[in-house]
Amino acid sequence: MALPGTLPQPLHRGRVFRYESFATDAERGLLTCHYSLDGRHFTERIKLEPGPRWPTEAAQAAARLVFLLAGVSYYKTAAPGVIDLGPSALTDAELAFLREFYLQGLGEFAYRNHLDLTPLRIEARRAQAAPGQKEPTAQGQGRALVPFGGGIDSIVVTERVRQRAEAALFVVSRPADRFDAIEAPAAVTGLPVVRAEREIDPQLLRSAEFGFLNGHVPVTGILSAIAVLAAVLNNNDAVVMSNEWSASIPTLEDHGRPVNHQFSKSETFEAAFRGVLAQAGPGMPDYFSWLRDRTELWVGQQFAALPQYHGSFRSCNKAFYADRARRYDRWCGQCDKCCFIDLILAPFLPLEALRRIFAPSAEPLEDPSLAAKFRALLGAGAKPFECVGEVSECRAAVLLAAPREDRAGTRLLQGLALEVARWPDAPSEAEAHAMLRPVGQNFIPAGYR
Repeated sequence: MALPGTLPQPLHRGRVFRYESFATDAERGLLTCHYSLDGRHFTERIKLEPGPRWPTEAAQAAARLVFLLAGVSYYKTAAPGVIDLGPSALTDAELAFLREFYLQGLGEFAYRNHLDLTPLRIEARRAQAAPGQKEPTAQGQGRALVPFGGGIDSIVVTERVRQRAEAALFVVSRPADRFDAIEAPAAVTGLPVVRAEREIDPQLLRSAEFGFLNGHVPVTGILSAIAVLAAVLNNNDAVVMSNEWSASIPTLEDHGRPVNHQFSKSETFEAAFRGVLAQAGPGMPDYFSWLRDRTELWVGQQFAALPQYHGSFRSCNKAFYADRARRYDRWCGQCDKCCFIDLILAPFLPLEALRRIFAPSAEPLEDPSLAAKFRALLGAGAKPFECVGEVSECRAAVLLAAPREDRAGTRLLQGLALEVARWPDAPSEAEAHAMLRPVGQNFIPAGYR
């Protein structure tokens, strides 16, 4: 029995997770990472374009960062209390960064599996930071690489960045698999696409069979490292992310600790990763989110003014199932992400436009059975572990959408607006409109502003 104030633990956890080695193959454009956990070995392969930059110091440093961050996917199979970096030496900054990447990046995983990861010990030889390194400072009018997921955030960023630099999209997929929900809006941009294929160890696909622990990992952090490697190989001066202000807000708190589904999209991660890149040596691209000080509400407003994408984007969870047989080729109109996207666009798009977007499914705001999901987004229920906006943004969206003439007959929306208006912490009209302006700070260099 767990002691009072402690978390119950699972029956079986591993002893030691080890970082074994990584290797690059310039002719094949391949990064191979090796890990082990109590004698079980895991191999991950990441394929990019072959080229002359692979053997450079910058590419090797970037590949090492991918190796460090990708390990989290294999550590979580048994979540041991010790991580052994083996031959890999870390600076103090890298060690602190990696520890937080595991503890906070696996916060949701630990919460759902009733784990306390805080005693985690990372054993690593110390490396000295390279002297005189400074943070990269991309000036714009350069070559920007924009990780692209096909949602409203990356679409808005792409349209902004292409006005300031020579832009290319960056897409990661499994071998021989592409998501239509990414490919369709990517085609609308007309921009070149830099691709990477990430092949995780097939043992992870048999988690139930092997008795592995399962759950969310900070995948955006892993993809960020792969994007940095791709930028080095393609001579890009910046990796421009699409992570907004609300990604820094924890999903919940557990035993006084923040649990954030979007940790690797947060300002904390961005700042720490920038610091690690600054120590990684010359040739590293700048790394920043163009949306760091922008709300989802602002993104919704900007996306509404890009009608060329309205028929191609699809931010529905079921469009991204790993199993192709289960993958939707339309909006499901039922998941938390569908509800949030509808809500955040409702103040800015006509009802008929949103009906066309979600067709043949019903628009979520016209489905009374989804009231509980919308109320959860508004803070009247447990916030979903999804990439959705902060509670105040959702409340502001309801209050801005309800007065629209074409929404007078949307009973669910009108009911939600009346409920929110009665709450003592409901945003005022001025506060709602303030969310359409920058909030907080950002790391955007001058040339990209």
